[in-house]
Amino acid sequence: MTDAFLPRPLAVAVLASLLAACAVGPDYVRPHLDAPAQFHRADPALTRAGETERAFWERMGDPVLAQLIEDALRDNRELHIALARLERARALMGEAGRDYLPTVRAGAHAGEQRASAFEAPGVSRADRDIDTRGAEATVSWELDLFGRVRRNVEAARGEREASEADLAALQVAVAGEVARNYYLLRGLQTRLAVAQDNARNQERSLELVLARAEAGGGTELDSARARAQLELTLSRVPALTAEVQATQHRLAVLTGREPGALGELLDAPAPWPPLPELLAVGTPPDLLARRPDVAAAERRLAAATARIGVATADLYPRLSLDGLIGSLAGNSSELFERDSERRRVLLGVDWSFLDRGRVRDRIDAAGADARAAFAAWQQASLLALEETETALVRYAQSEREREHLEEGARASARAAELARLRFEGGVAGFLDVLEAERARLEAEDLAAAARMRQAQALVGLHAALAGGWPERMPQPQPLAAIDRR
Repeated sequence: MTDAFLPRPLAVAVLASLLAACAVGPDYVRPHLDAPAQFHRADPALTRAGETERAFWERMGDPVLAQLIEDALRDNRELHIALARLERARALMGEAGRDYLPTVRAGAHAGEQRASAFEAPGVSRADRDIDTRGAEATVSWELDLFGRVRRNVEAARGEREASEADLAALQVAVAGEVARNYYLLRGLQTRLAVAQDNARNQERSLELVLARAEAGGGTELDSARARAQLELTLSRVPALTAEVQATQHRLAVLTGREPGALGELLDAPAPWPPLPELLAVGTPPDLLARRPDVAAAERRLAAATARIGVATADLYPRLSLDGLIGSLAGNSSELFERDSERRRVLLGVDWSFLDRGRVRDRIDAAGADARAAFAAWQQASLLALEETETALVRYAQSEREREHLEEGARASARAAELARLRFEGGVAGFLDVLEAERARLEAEDLAAAARMRQAQALVGLHAALAGGWPERMPQPQPLAAIDRR
C-alpha cells in the first residue's frame, strides 16, 4: 500500500461523517392523546392548572408517617433494584454512544518458530528457526453512513429515560404504599381499642347482671346473654392484633428493615391528626404530562421507533475503516526501525443484499414492537386517567361516609348510656342494654374503618396525581465483590 493511497479511505470517512445526519427509518414524533379538559368527578375549584404540592406527607401532621416515608425512599429494596436497572441503562447508553468513535487496540507479541525439514527442504536446521518480535496498534471505525449507530444511540437513550421514569414511578408507589399501610395500621389499632373498650363495658354489664342475680333481681338468661356478648366482642381482639402486627411487618420491609424492627415505634396507637385539605388536582393533560409511568411508556415507544431504523440500516451497505500501524522484526533491537514498519488502511463494505428477506423480517418485527409500545403508552395514559377519576370519587365519598358514621357512633354511644341508665333504674330490660352495646360496638368500629378509608383515599389520590414528588435517589449499596475492581 503506497502513501498515495492513504487519503482515499480518509476522504470516504469524511464524506460518511457528513452524510451521517441522514438516518434511515422513521423519525420519532411524540404522540398525543386527546384527553378531556377537566376531570368528570372533580370539584372545579381543584382543577386549576399548576403543579400539585410537594411531599404531601409533610402536611399530614404525623411525624412518624413522614419519617417512615423518608426511610422508605432511601432504603426500600425495590427502589435499589430500580436504581441498579437505571445504572445499567445508563451504562448501555454510554456503550452505544462509543460506537460513534473509532475503536483502538494495542498489543505486542514475541515468539519462536521452527519449520520442519519437510516444510523447508534443503534448509539447514539453524536457518529453519524463526524469531519474531512485534508491536502494533489497530483502529476500526464503522462509518455511520445510514444512521445505524445514531438510531441505536436513540434507542439506548429512550431506554435510559424510561428507566429514570420507572424509578420515579416506583418512588410514587412506595411512598403511597407506606402511607396506605400506615393508615391501615392506625385504623386497625383504633378498631382494636374500640373492641377492648367495649369489652370492658360489657364486663361491667356482666358483673352487674351477676350481682343482680345473686340478689334475686336478675335471670340466668340475662347472665348468659351478657357473657355471650362479651365473648363475641373479645373474639375480635386476636384477629385485629394479628392484623396490626402483620401491617407493622409490612411497613418494616417497605422501609428496608427486618419485619420486627418497628414494633417499639408503632406499638403505641397514635391519635388521628386532622387530614389536610386537598390543594389542587389540575387537569387531565397536566396529569398525563407528569405521570412517570406514562413517561416511561412514551420513552419506550421512542426506543422501539429507533430500533426500526437500526433494522432498516441493514438494507444498506455497512462501511468500516480499519487501520494498523506497528512493527515486526526478528529481535527486539530491530523493532521500530524503518524496515520493520507495518501499516494498513482498509475500507470494508458489508452488505446484506443477498439476505434482504431476513432483514425485512427484522424490520417487520421491529415495527410490531413499536406498535405494541404505542398501544402500551395509550393504555398507560388511559389507566392514569381512570385511576385519578376513581381516586377522586373515592375521596369525595369517603368523606361523606366518615361524617355519617361518626355521627352514628356518637348517637350509638349515647343510646348505650341511656339503655344502661334505664336498666339500672328498672324501667327497661337487660336485652335493651345488650342491643345498645352491640350497636355501639358496630358503629364505633365502622367509624374507625371509615376514618382509615378516608385517609387511604387521600393518599391514593395523591399517588394517582403523582405530582411534585421529591427528586431524590436511593443511595446504591456497596457490594464488596464488585467494588474491589
